[in-house]
Amino acid sequence: MTVLAIDTSTYVLGVALVDDSKVIGEYITNLKKNHSVRAMPAIEQLMRDCDITADQLSKIVVAQGPGSYTGVRIGVTIAKTMAFALDIPLIGVSSLELLAANGRFFNGYICPIFDARRGQVYTGLYEYHQNMKVVMNDQNVLLHDWLEQLKKLERPILFLGNDVSLHVEAIQQVLGEFAVIGDKSMHNPYPAKLAHLGIFRDHVEVHPFVPNYLRLAEAEAKWLEQQKTSQ
Repeated sequence: MTVLAIDTSTYVLGVALVDDSKVIGEYITNLKKNHSVRAMPAIEQLMRDCDITADQLSKIVVAQGPGSYTGVRIGVTIAKTMAFALDIPLIGVSSLELLAANGRFFNGYICPIFDARRGQVYTGLYEYHQNMKVVMNDQNVLLHDWLEQLKKLERPILFLGNDVSLHVEAIQQVLGEFAVIGDKSMHNPYPAKLAHLGIFRDHVEVHPFVPNYLRLAEAEAKWLEQQKTSQ
């Protein structure tokens, strides 16, 4: 079995090829560059370097969101197109769960964070016991409200993500000694781990499969509000 994993849900671009026993190859960058012109060439280059052809792929696993609207859409579109063209299974994994997997050896809760602007974050709460367990579902929430919820748990919580640095003062102020900030090596989601998370999960129907944005894009929200007021 050879699995292709694709993650474009943040500034991190990650692509990996994994089989039953090893990581064959992995490509990852954390740059403010357009995934639309880099993702497919990265996949093609990795497959060439690893001597893997398209007909050898068994499954495709993609980070489904949340994250950047455009970024998530790019990864999901590539994954859907390839899965349909190759007639192979497609599996979606939460982008937050993927990031949380970096904390799988932490003895406590794991809180991945993507900044969502205007005081909001995309986040969830996880715990690892042989596999990732969801403690609180992925959500789009005001950071202040989220931290107040976490404070009540009175347990060590590991915060992960490249956007944690934007909120570290608030996190430490509310949670004090219960706040643990991951080191810089833990803040990038890794595509090989994405493949591992999805390899044995149930596949989805390709055509209905859509990104999980957790909230409407601002333009969509404004359009819906305009429709309500015009009625």
